[in-house]
Amino acid sequence: MYDLVLAAFCGLLLISNIGATKLIEFGPSWDVGGVQLLPIVADGGAFLFPLTYILGDVLAEVYGFRKTNRAIFTAFALAVIASLTFWAVDSAPASSDWYLQDQWHAVLGFVPRIVLASLSGYVAGQVLNAGVLVWIKRRFGQRRLWVRLITSTLVGEFADTTVFCMVAFGPLGAFIDGQSLEWGPLVNYIAYGWIYKCLVEVVFLPITYRVIAAIKRVEGVA
Repeated sequence: MYDLVLAAFCGLLLISNIGATKLIEFGPSWDVGGVQLLPIVADGGAFLFPLTYILGDVLAEVYGFRKTNRAIFTAFALAVIASLTFWAVDSAPASSDWYLQDQWHAVLGFVPRIVLASLSGYVAGQVLNAGVLVWIKRRFGQRRLWVRLITSTLVGEFADTTVFCMVAFGPLGAFIDGQSLEWGPLVNYIAYGWIYKCLVEVVFLPITYRVIAAIKRVEGVA
């Protein structure tokens, strides 16, 4: 079933990269001591992107570090191709009868920066996620799967979220178009993004257990 998991993994990443072009907010304004606690700042990629970490856990647990890295870098290559395609289409002269060039540029013209952010965070986070999971498994054996899954997600999602936010909407990506969030919303964005993604992992843990067990049975993996 490696091909099916790989296809889902790549598809979720590509969809999330497009969704992440939109920043969203939840809740009223609330600052405490100069720290912005509300509104919660997120991006549209939050809907599906945490599932890539769940699939990353499935890949690492069932197929091992080498095949997980193959999946990570396959998705990486596809995201680069998507980014270059959007850039080429955005740069191509629009038809005189087509009046949506500004709208296209405003959304999909931003995708290359999002993809740069996503790939930077994604490689750091997914490699750490898979590496931590496999390291714990080698050190402590097959028992306590929940420890492997949660620990690897805490480490991987922290690296991924921090790098992504700093490049996509922070000072590390400002060299592309000069745009950057203020530090208050940026810290809010990073903190809530990390907490949310880790909570998704915990909530889906019973399902992740069953998926891993089912795929292991199909693949004949102990």
